[in-house]
Amino acid sequence: MSGKLIAGGALAALVATTLSAQTAAAGEGPADGPAEQIRVGIQTINGSGCSAGTAAVAANADNTAFTVTYSDYLAAAGAGASPIDFRKNCQLSLVLDVPSGFTYAIQSVDYRGYAYLADGASGLEQASYYHMGSAETTSSSQTFDGPYDDNWQVTDSKEWAELVWAPCGEKRNFNINTELRVYRGSSDGRTTSLMTMDSTDSAVSTQYHLAWKEC
Repeated sequence: MSGKLIAGGALAALVATTLSAQTAAAGEGPADGPAEQIRVGIQTINGSGCSAGTAAVAANADNTAFTVTYSDYLAAAGAGASPIDFRKNCQLSLVLDVPSGFTYAIQSVDYRGYAYLADGASGLEQASYYHMGSAETTSSSQTFDGPYDDNWQVTDSKEWAELVWAPCGEKRNFNINTELRVYRGSSDGRTTSLMTMDSTDSAVSTQYHLAWKEC
Protein backbone atom coordinates (compact mmCIF):
# COMPACT_ATOMS: atom_id res chain seq x y z
CA MET A 1 0.00 0.00 0.00
CA SER A 2 2.81 2.39 0.90
CA GLY A 3 4.47 1.86 -2.47
CA LYS A 4 1.21 2.64 -4.28
CA LEU A 5 0.75 5.86 -2.30
CA ILE A 6 4.26 7.00 -3.12
CA ALA A 7 3.81 6.15 -6.78
CA GLY A 8 0.47 7.95 -6.83
CA GLY A 9 1.98 11.02 -5.18
CA ALA A 10 4.82 11.07 -7.69
CA LEU A 11 2.35 10.86 -10.57
CA ALA A 12 0.27 13.71 -9.16
CA ALA A 13 3.37 15.85 -8.77
CA LEU A 14 4.40 15.10 -12.36
CA VAL A 15 0.95 16.05 -13.66
CA ALA A 16 0.94 19.27 -11.63
CA THR A 17 4.41 20.20 -12.89
CA THR A 18 3.40 19.50 -16.50
CA LEU A 19 0.22 21.59 -16.20
CA SER A 20 2.12 24.43 -14.57
CA ALA A 21 4.66 24.43 -17.39
CA GLN A 22 1.92 24.38 -20.01
CA THR A 23 0.13 27.27 -18.30
CA ALA A 24 3.29 29.36 -18.12
CA ALA A 25 4.10 28.56 -21.75
CA ALA A 26 0.65 29.76 -22.72
CA GLY A 27 1.32 33.07 -20.97
CA GLU A 28 -1.39 32.40 -18.38
CA GLY A 29 0.78 32.01 -15.30
CA PRO A 30 3.48 33.90 -13.44
CA ALA A 31 6.81 34.50 -15.11
CA ASP A 32 10.16 35.72 -13.87
CA GLY A 33 10.53 39.44 -14.36
CA PRO A 34 12.74 40.88 -17.09
CA ALA A 35 16.50 40.80 -16.54
CA GLU A 36 16.78 44.38 -17.77
CA GLN A 37 16.10 46.99 -15.10
CA ILE A 38 12.71 48.68 -15.42
CA ARG A 39 12.41 52.44 -14.98
CA VAL A 40 9.62 54.35 -13.25
CA GLY A 41 9.06 58.11 -13.41
CA ILE A 42 6.42 60.68 -12.50
CA GLN A 43 4.83 62.39 -15.49
CA THR A 44 2.26 64.47 -13.59
CA ILE A 45 1.56 65.14 -9.93
CA ASN A 46 -1.47 66.88 -8.44
CA GLY A 47 -3.18 67.20 -5.10
CA SER A 48 -3.13 68.91 -1.73
CA GLY A 49 -1.07 66.07 -0.24
CA CYS A 50 1.76 66.12 -2.78
CA SER A 51 2.81 69.50 -4.03
CA ALA A 52 5.55 69.57 -6.66
CA GLY A 53 8.78 68.03 -5.46
CA THR A 54 7.27 66.19 -2.48
CA ALA A 55 6.83 62.75 -4.06
CA ALA A 56 9.39 60.36 -5.55
CA VAL A 57 9.27 56.93 -7.18
CA ALA A 58 11.92 54.23 -7.57
CA ALA A 59 11.99 50.68 -8.88
CA ASN A 60 13.52 47.88 -6.81
CA ALA A 61 16.75 46.49 -8.22
CA ASP A 62 15.18 43.04 -8.72
CA ASN A 63 12.11 44.39 -10.60
CA THR A 64 9.73 42.89 -8.03
CA ALA A 65 8.27 46.22 -6.91
CA PHE A 66 8.45 49.98 -7.03
CA THR A 67 8.02 52.44 -4.17
CA VAL A 68 6.36 55.82 -3.86
CA THR A 69 7.67 58.08 -1.11
CA TYR A 70 5.90 61.25 0.05
CA SER A 71 7.51 63.99 2.15
CA ASP A 72 4.61 66.35 2.95
CA TYR A 73 1.41 64.31 3.04
CA LEU A 74 -0.54 65.09 6.23
CA ALA A 75 -4.21 65.53 7.09
CA ALA A 76 -5.28 67.03 10.41
CA ALA A 77 -8.34 68.12 12.39
CA GLY A 78 -8.80 69.87 15.71
CA ALA A 79 -6.73 72.57 17.42
CA GLY A 80 -4.54 74.51 15.01
CA ALA A 81 -5.90 72.82 11.85
CA SER A 82 -7.70 74.80 9.17
CA PRO A 83 -11.12 73.62 7.92
CA ILE A 84 -9.57 72.22 4.72
CA ASP A 85 -6.76 70.30 6.43
CA PHE A 86 -9.00 67.35 7.29
CA ARG A 87 -8.66 65.98 3.73
CA LYS A 88 -5.50 65.58 1.66
CA ASN A 89 -5.14 63.75 -1.63
CA CYS A 90 -2.54 62.96 -4.26
CA GLN A 91 -2.89 61.99 -7.92
CA LEU A 92 0.17 60.57 -9.67
CA SER A 93 0.53 59.58 -13.29
CA LEU A 94 3.54 57.30 -13.64
CA VAL A 95 5.46 56.13 -16.69
CA LEU A 96 6.78 52.57 -16.43
CA ASP A 97 9.41 51.65 -18.98
CA VAL A 98 9.04 47.87 -19.31
CA PRO A 99 11.29 45.75 -21.58
CA SER A 100 9.74 44.31 -24.74
CA GLY A 101 8.11 40.90 -24.34
CA PHE A 102 6.74 41.48 -20.84
CA THR A 103 3.69 42.97 -19.23
CA TYR A 104 2.98 43.65 -15.56
CA ALA A 105 0.16 43.85 -13.05
CA ILE A 106 0.00 44.99 -9.44
CA GLN A 107 0.01 41.89 -7.21
CA SER A 108 -0.27 43.77 -3.92
CA VAL A 109 0.24 47.21 -2.40
CA ASP A 110 1.50 48.17 1.06
CA TYR A 111 0.27 51.62 2.13
CA ARG A 112 2.05 52.99 5.20
CA GLY A 113 2.07 56.06 7.40
CA TYR A 114 1.63 57.36 10.93
CA ALA A 115 -1.47 58.46 12.81
CA TYR A 116 -2.20 60.26 16.05
CA LEU A 117 -5.94 60.18 16.67
CA ALA A 118 -7.39 61.48 19.91
CA ASP A 119 -10.13 59.58 21.68
CA GLY A 120 -13.32 60.15 19.67
CA ALA A 121 -11.50 61.09 16.43
CA SER A 122 -11.12 58.87 13.38
CA GLY A 123 -9.07 58.62 10.21
CA LEU A 124 -9.59 57.23 6.72
CA GLU A 125 -7.08 56.03 4.13
CA GLN A 126 -8.30 55.18 0.66
CA ALA A 127 -6.54 54.50 -2.61
CA SER A 128 -7.11 53.40 -6.18
CA TYR A 129 -5.00 52.71 -9.25
CA TYR A 130 -5.55 51.89 -12.91
CA HIS A 131 -3.83 51.71 -16.28
CA MET A 132 -4.66 54.67 -18.49
CA GLY A 133 -7.41 53.76 -20.92
CA SER A 134 -8.63 50.84 -18.80
CA ALA A 135 -12.11 50.73 -17.31
CA GLU A 136 -10.89 48.51 -14.46
CA THR A 137 -9.94 50.38 -11.29
CA THR A 138 -8.65 48.69 -8.15
CA SER A 139 -9.69 50.38 -4.91
CA SER A 140 -9.20 49.89 -1.18
CA SER A 141 -9.97 51.79 2.01
CA GLN A 142 -9.36 51.49 5.74
CA THR A 143 -10.66 53.39 8.75
CA PHE A 144 -8.85 53.98 12.04
CA ASP A 145 -10.47 54.93 15.34
CA GLY A 146 -8.92 56.92 18.16
CA PRO A 147 -7.28 56.71 20.53
CA TYR A 148 -4.45 55.71 18.17
CA ASP A 149 -0.78 56.66 18.25
CA ASP A 150 1.33 54.44 16.00
CA ASN A 151 2.49 53.69 12.48
CA TRP A 152 -0.24 52.19 10.32
CA GLN A 153 -0.18 49.84 7.33
CA VAL A 154 -2.85 48.67 4.89
CA THR A 155 -2.10 45.83 2.48
CA ASP A 156 -4.25 45.23 -0.59
CA SER A 157 -3.50 41.98 -2.45
CA LYS A 158 -5.06 40.19 -5.43
CA GLU A 159 -5.31 36.59 -6.58
CA TRP A 160 -3.76 35.77 -9.96
CA ALA A 161 -7.15 35.60 -11.69
CA GLU A 162 -8.04 39.08 -10.40
CA LEU A 163 -4.95 40.88 -11.70
CA VAL A 164 -5.38 43.71 -14.20
CA TRP A 165 -2.57 43.60 -16.78
CA ALA A 166 -1.08 46.48 -18.70
CA PRO A 167 -1.67 46.00 -22.45
CA CYS A 168 1.20 44.18 -24.16
CA GLY A 169 3.29 46.29 -26.49
CA GLU A 170 1.60 49.57 -25.51
CA LYS A 171 2.85 52.40 -23.34
CA ARG A 172 0.09 53.32 -20.91
CA ASN A 173 0.57 55.56 -17.90
CA PHE A 174 -0.15 54.00 -14.52
CA ASN A 175 -2.38 56.28 -12.45
CA ILE A 176 -2.48 56.32 -8.65
CA ASN A 177 -5.00 58.18 -6.49
CA THR A 178 -4.67 58.28 -2.70
CA GLU A 179 -6.50 60.18 0.02
CA LEU A 180 -6.29 60.74 3.77
CA ARG A 181 -9.09 62.13 5.93
CA VAL A 182 -9.17 62.96 9.63
CA TYR A 183 -12.44 63.61 11.47
CA ARG A 184 -12.45 65.38 14.84
CA GLY A 185 -15.64 63.59 15.87
CA SER A 186 -16.31 63.78 19.61
CA SER A 187 -12.67 64.39 20.54
CA ASP A 188 -11.62 67.27 22.77
CA GLY A 189 -11.41 70.41 20.61
CA ARG A 190 -8.15 71.36 22.32
CA THR A 191 -6.39 68.33 20.80
CA THR A 192 -5.06 67.87 17.27
CA SER A 193 -5.52 64.60 15.42
CA LEU A 194 -3.49 63.82 12.33
CA MET A 195 -2.69 61.14 9.79
CA THR A 196 0.29 61.02 7.47
CA MET A 197 1.50 59.09 4.47
CA ASP A 198 4.91 60.69 4.45
CA SER A 199 8.54 59.74 4.93
CA THR A 200 9.40 61.05 8.37
CA ASP A 201 10.67 57.49 8.80
CA SER A 202 12.74 56.27 5.81
CA ALA A 203 10.98 52.90 6.06
CA VAL A 204 7.56 54.53 5.57
CA SER A 205 6.72 54.36 1.89
CA THR A 206 4.05 52.88 -0.33
CA GLN A 207 5.23 49.77 -2.12
CA TYR A 208 3.62 48.33 -5.26
CA HIS A 209 4.54 44.66 -5.75
CA LEU A 210 4.64 43.54 -9.37
CA ALA A 211 3.54 40.34 -11.08
CA TRP A 212 5.03 39.59 -14.51
CA LYS A 213 3.76 37.76 -17.57
CA GLU A 214 5.31 37.17 -20.96
CA CYS A 215 3.41 38.66 -23.88
